[in-house]
Amino acid sequence: MKKFVRPGITTGELDKIAEDYILSNNAKAAFKGYSQGGSSIDFPASICASVDEEVVHGIPGNRVLKSGEIIALDVGVYKNGYYGDAALSVAVGEISKEKQKLMEVTEKSLYLGIDQAIEGNRVHDISFAVQNYVEENGFSVVRDLCGHGVGKYLHEDPAVPNFGKKGTGAKLKKNMTIAIEPMINIGDYKVIQAEDGWTILTEDSLPSAHFEHTIAITENKPEILTII
Repeated sequence: MKKFVRPGITTGELDKIAEDYILSNNAKAAFKGYSQGGSSIDFPASICASVDEEVVHGIPGNRVLKSGEIIALDVGVYKNGYYGDAALSVAVGEISKEKQKLMEVTEKSLYLGIDQAIEGNRVHDISFAVQNYVEENGFSVVRDLCGHGVGKYLHEDPAVPNFGKKGTGAKLKKNMTIAIEPMINIGDYKVIQAEDGWTILTEDSLPSAHFEHTIAITENKPEILTII
């Protein structure tokens, strides 16, 4: 997806590129038709495309990307009875130094969290590693959304928040598969939901970045199962 991001392309065009690729590999777009219950519509697209102040769950459509923006692309795939989930944030043309730092810190926090995902550790060891690094760099961690278990279902236990106290939370066991996904804001951590029932926005309208990997827990070193 990253190579197709450029000023002038629409989020809907990016969605079509992703869907075509997924289908060509005899797989299914996990997000399309996904229901979260309540009054919101089933998710109508194959990917989530969230621009600038849109944190996650942005619905692709006619929005044209402009130079200076950042876009978070979140993709879920179902194949051979299992789900995978991954995301990355991409610069559209030339971006500000602040946005560049936001993306770099968010991505680095993901890998620091992954480093803690070993057998015998606790979920909040991951959470603490993410939060500590992010806040040291002057950004904030979204608290209303979190990572999750993933496997036979798109969202499984345990919840994997991006903030928490080291040494607490569920114990990580060998062969568990989880999605770790820092969602990091330039401004305050508070978020709101858009009228479309899906898109999550920063309350202060400042930019946010998102990176995610699906990983497997092993004895000594986590195995990253997705490519971003």
